[in-house]
Amino acid sequence: MAGPGAGRPVRSFAHLHQHTEYSMLDGAARIKDAVALAVEDGQPAMAITDHGNMYGVLDFYKECRAQGITPIIGTEAYMAGSSRFDRPVRRGRLDDTGGEGDRGEKLYYHLTLLAETTKGYRNLMQLSSSAYLEGYYYKPRVDWELLETYHEGLVATTGCLGGVVLQALLAEQPDE
Repeated sequence: MAGPGAGRPVRSFAHLHQHTEYSMLDGAARIKDAVALAVEDGQPAMAITDHGNMYGVLDFYKECRAQGITPIIGTEAYMAGSSRFDRPVRRGRLDDTGGEGDRGEKLYYHLTLLAETTKGYRNLMQLSSSAYLEGYYYKPRVDWELLETYHEGLVATTGCLGGVVLQALLAEQPDE
């Protein structure tokens, strides 16, 4: 028996960076609507990568399955500028990287993480929980130590303007 997405042309494109209504002040897409548009567009899969949380994951998973496309579970993590335990004094205005600390350092960066396996999904949950329990400072933050511990089964992308790679390039520090 064919699912709701059957009979539509399948493209080789899938959104891997998608914010929903669970990304405060950044996402407005309703999960059901976003999945329906991906199906209409012929996408075989779609990711959810809300900022710093996984609140919409269950609804997203169920909707993708109901609509006949593959759900890709992810999050756009906030990476602490150094350690998740640091609490630098913030100065200036807030931007995509949390603004700057009193020593000119970035408070956090963005890193898009996608679960490739069941182990990766479990690691995403652990990272998200640890970000809130140990790293919360303006935002739920992880750091390289946590990522090293819980990296198995994950795919990381450079994300957006607030990503570590792009920020290093913008600061003309490509080796960072």
